[in-house]
Amino acid sequence: MEVFIVRSWKMLALRGLAGVLFGIIALLWPSITLVALVLLFGGYAMVDGLLAVAAATRLQAGEHAGMFAIEGLLGFGAGLATVLWTGMTAVVLITLIALWAVVTGMLELVLAVRLRREIPGELMLGFSGGVSILLGVLMLTRPVASAFVIVVLLGSYALCFGAALLLLAFRLRRRTSSFEGSHHLRSSHGTA
Repeated sequence: MEVFIVRSWKMLALRGLAGVLFGIIALLWPSITLVALVLLFGGYAMVDGLLAVAAATRLQAGEHAGMFAIEGLLGFGAGLATVLWTGMTAVVLITLIALWAVVTGMLELVLAVRLRREIPGELMLGFSGGVSILLGVLMLTRPVASAFVIVVLLGSYALCFGAALLLLAFRLRRRTSSFEGSHHLRSSHGTA
């Protein structure tokens, strides 16, 4: 199982990159309108969701794959809902985003705990889960905050989440190299 998790570093890196890009755009353009925010968040959540599902299919089996798949489907669903129903009120949109953040954050924390003995850098996954939960709680307690505050919160969250996933991905990449090196050594000793 560890080999499949470690080899999914590219999907995690793409998810991290998407988060960082969304965060930068949101923070550089804080005066974004609510409709633009809805579309931007919807696009980000759908891309992140698809990448999480792709990581799950790469894992191929086991409970960890299921966790990634659930997280991905929730993210894609939240993104699709925001894009399809752009006319929803700000409070409904904020509540949807907040619930998505809390649920995916909890899934990431559970996954980090389950993976703590299997992969290096699981703390980064736990950190991103904690950041997701914090964002969700902040948004749930302040659902009538201004669009500016929501954009800054979402941008900050995406930047932290994306950076944590990028750090985890590069740790896994190093681990992939060591797996391939040890596999190559075993193969060459087996043929000698």
